[in-house]
Amino acid sequence: MDAIDAIVGRHSVRKYIKAAIPREQLETIVDCGRLAATAVNRQPWEFVVVTAQAALDELTAICPNNAPFFKDCGAVVLVLSREEKYYLEDCAAATQNILIAATALGLGTCWVAGDKKDYAPAVLSFAGAPGGFRLVSMVGIGVAAEKGNAPKRKLSEVLHWEQF
Repeated sequence: MDAIDAIVGRHSVRKYIKAAIPREQLETIVDCGRLAATAVNRQPWEFVVVTAQAALDELTAICPNNAPFFKDCGAVVLVLSREEKYYLEDCAAATQNILIAATALGLGTCWVAGDKKDYAPAVLSFAGAPGGFRLVSMVGIGVAAEKGNAPKRKLSEVLHWEQF
């Protein structure tokens, strides 16, 4: 699948078929996150990949209202960042790369917010993150049990030439 097909085909999935994801695919997905654009090449990110069922269940319990489907994912990637001026922009770019890479490999994903969420300290503790790190996002990855279909605004509604 080429990049444009992956971008066009990407959608949020909240229902998964329990299935393991090969480690090689997870490494490829995270490597694509690592290669994201970053301000002044600071690369503030760290990635924690959670695959063990007990850990996925625990993570689900930490944020049950935002990610009840984590328990059914093949993996969840936690995107963490050192405190940096542009940590949010950098790690959002890394998260988007993760979403696109997983889609290109035929997997479903869902981006769950982390930054400034009330569960962020508990997730950081769960991940064993050292002090000074922020939880930017969590990405559920797995075999989709259904196709997402949230409508997107038309290009003609959002594209402006020269001025707004």
